[in-house]
Amino acid sequence: MNEKAKNILKTRLGQEGYQKLDRINNPKLNQFIAKYVELCNPDRVFVSTDSAEDINYIRQSAVRDRGEAELALKGHTIHFDGYYDQARDKETTKFLIPKGVALGPEINSMDRDEGLKEIYQILKNIMRGHELYVRFFCLGPINSEFTIPCIQLTDSAYVAHSEDLLYRPGYEEFKRLGDYKQFFKFVHSQGELQPAGLGLEVSKNIDKRRIYIDLKDETIYSTNTQYGGNTIGLKKLAMRLAINRASKEGWLTEHMLIMGVHGPKGRVSYLLGAFPSMCGKTSTAMIEGETIVGDDIAYIRKKDGEVHAVNVERGMFGIIQGVNSKDDAIVWKTLHTPGEIIFSNVLVTEEKGVYWIGKDGEAPKKGINHSGEWTPGKKDAEGKEISPSHKNARFTLDIKHLENLDPKLNDPDGVMVSGIIYGGRDSDTLVPVEESFSWQHGIIIKGAALESETTAATLGKEGVRTFNPMSNLDFLSIPIGKYVAGNLNFGTDLPNPPLIFSVNYFLRGSDGDFLNDKYAKRVWLKWMELRAHKEVDAIETPTGFIPKYGDLVKLFKETLGQDYSKKDYNMQFTIRVPENLAKLDRLTEIYKTRVTDTPPIVFKVFEEQRQRLIKAREKYGDYIKPASFV
Repeated sequence: MNEKAKNILKTRLGQEGYQKLDRINNPKLNQFIAKYVELCNPDRVFVSTDSAEDINYIRQSAVRDRGEAELALKGHTIHFDGYYDQARDKETTKFLIPKGVALGPEINSMDRDEGLKEIYQILKNIMRGHELYVRFFCLGPINSEFTIPCIQLTDSAYVAHSEDLLYRPGYEEFKRLGDYKQFFKFVHSQGELQPAGLGLEVSKNIDKRRIYIDLKDETIYSTNTQYGGNTIGLKKLAMRLAINRASKEGWLTEHMLIMGVHGPKGRVSYLLGAFPSMCGKTSTAMIEGETIVGDDIAYIRKKDGEVHAVNVERGMFGIIQGVNSKDDAIVWKTLHTPGEIIFSNVLVTEEKGVYWIGKDGEAPKKGINHSGEWTPGKKDAEGKEISPSHKNARFTLDIKHLENLDPKLNDPDGVMVSGIIYGGRDSDTLVPVEESFSWQHGIIIKGAALESETTAATLGKEGVRTFNPMSNLDFLSIPIGKYVAGNLNFGTDLPNPPLIFSVNYFLRGSDGDFLNDKYAKRVWLKWMELRAHKEVDAIETPTGFIPKYGDLVKLFKETLGQDYSKKDYNMQFTIRVPENLAKLDRLTEIYKTRVTDTPPIVFKVFEEQRQRLIKAREKYGDYIKPASFV
């Protein structure tokens, strides 16, 4: 460490704080901290270790600093974000790219020199009057080849508290690693604050909200915002850094759940799943009778010819809208049990309880939410009615509180992956569950071709389809074509790669009603688990392998205690040739015009699928029942 950095740290951190850093013995780390202490100029600096005392100080600071307020149930707190600061800010989330580097038209970027100049100007003295919290965490299990150590600087105790629930502690790992240079770095300031309901305070200058990602230095900058998706650096912001690093090193960072599906004789098979927002990702991860390893982000590596994955996190930052006692029994129970949980942007009742849209029971007649005092019919400045809770309201908790937690959460080797699932909101094309022909076919036809409708389609009106390869488009830090190629290459040398499936929970009939019962996903998971062990056969269609009717009859009875009719089977698993061909046309056009570096194999696989569909249509017509392929 140079003398200037040492003097800054000794002066600004005090003896105790300086000694905490000195025990790590990492000059690069110390210089990073010193740089931003001097630039941001906080009144106080608190260096947090993994000790219970330090973590408790952060928890208490979140209430003292008015980032959270205590609720009636012990351990529960409420956090409000500003009215216009309650979602990821896509417009000002930008990659800082050196001259001569391009990520493609789908990825928001700007000149690195210009971006750093601007963000340094915004950060100058931004923490004056605030306390800076220096936090150490690990992405992935500790002391593992999956581990990525991280440091977060933030003047929001709410952000620091959230990370204690979401991520594994990292101070001792930094000490173990010593002079280690490949750690991720995050600098966040909530900026100037203004009053909100319940005496809480929220970011004021959202016109200066910036989320800049410097891939070269693996550093994230976030200013004038409190919303977790913009500020909790280790979440989707770190995911962008990890995608870039993984691409260089030959592993994968994916927007995927990890779950254990329980098969015959006590067997547990681990499946990964990628779903765009509101397409069933969390409900799948939390399905009754199975176990959860993670619900959001996975690191995936090859080990001895097998694929292994870990949950990057140890907690959930989950959307709370619609959570109810019937459909989400495990989460519901946890949210109503004393314990450390942060609710954000829900309605606080007079009794200091909470209410959210879709919760059991009637909405209260008054309360306090992100807009202040609330009553039904309240409107914002634009005349739009304000709902009791925001549609993106959240809960933050450590998943150790979930009774369906899988015991392999913290296994340093991760879990062996038997299958990968891709699912989107699709009203008229894909069957409820289907297996790809191969790794290559699955990555291209199921993953790279993933689309989702922005809203559920209704009779006579089709939802707007959005292109979202592997459900990861918003977080890519490399060109799309390079990302697809990386996924393809990952499986080429595997003797038995995981099976790849698509699921579709949103298929509708001609009357507009869903053809899937929402609990049927339990059956689809059981079928996929059996396929991974070659214990059931399947029917080969032009688009992939689908279940046999007899196998589903047995699984519906065993899993749900329901009869499963041949009529339902035929409606659900009919191959819809016109819609599948239209999908291929859309995706071919996208990969020709919006993706500048599409691997040629993508078009080859698209065309092979097209020819299979055309050949089947010539023989059987536009809509083909499964029996035609037997």
